[in-house]
Amino acid sequence: MKIRILIADDHAIVREGLRALIEQQKDMQVVGEAENGRKAVHLTRKLVPDVVIMDVSMPELNGVDATHQIKFDTPKIKIIALSMYSDKRFVSGMLKAGASGFILKECAFSEMVTAIRAAVKNEHYLSPKITAIVIEDYIHQVENPVPNLPSPLTPKEREVLQMIAEGKRTRDIADVLNISVKTVEARRRNIMEKLQITTLADLIRYALREGLSSLDI
Repeated sequence: MKIRILIADDHAIVREGLRALIEQQKDMQVVGEAENGRKAVHLTRKLVPDVVIMDVSMPELNGVDATHQIKFDTPKIKIIALSMYSDKRFVSGMLKAGASGFILKECAFSEMVTAIRAAVKNEHYLSPKITAIVIEDYIHQVENPVPNLPSPLTPKEREVLQMIAEGKRTRDIADVLNISVKTVEARRRNIMEKLQITTLADLIRYALREGLSSLDI
């Protein structure tokens, strides 16, 4: 029985390249593609793949929040994070969300194959550079323990904040989330009150700092 895989990446050339390489593996097949995190969540619910290859930085819904939603809905589905960046925020966010692996886009495809096969066996796989970051972060936390404070924002507020940071208008956000303009405005007010932020520029800086959005989207 083949390993059923969903590819989520906002760059078509990356999706096409991964599909071509994955389908050369006799025990794997690509069952779907998603160009943003929201579609990745939708297709995962519809197709129920064994593994999702999840780009960390995607429009509308980033890889971390998409992973949270998928693992909440269907814990058995394995997620492998894919990123250009080895930034600790992204690594920590994806692993805490439930990813089974983290692969850098600079790595050879053989690492992706290894990560997929490890995931379906309930094992984890990290690119060597990512392993070093995880170990360094662990040592730092042991030597300098600090409270692990949860995000002050709800998942729905994080969705709105990401789209604000991406420059989407209130009406566009309402249409994407299928809610009213007033609801979007209320969530934006709540976000700014919780974060004690008064300007759009500071709101965008917060979203970038927290990895909710990135400048390359």
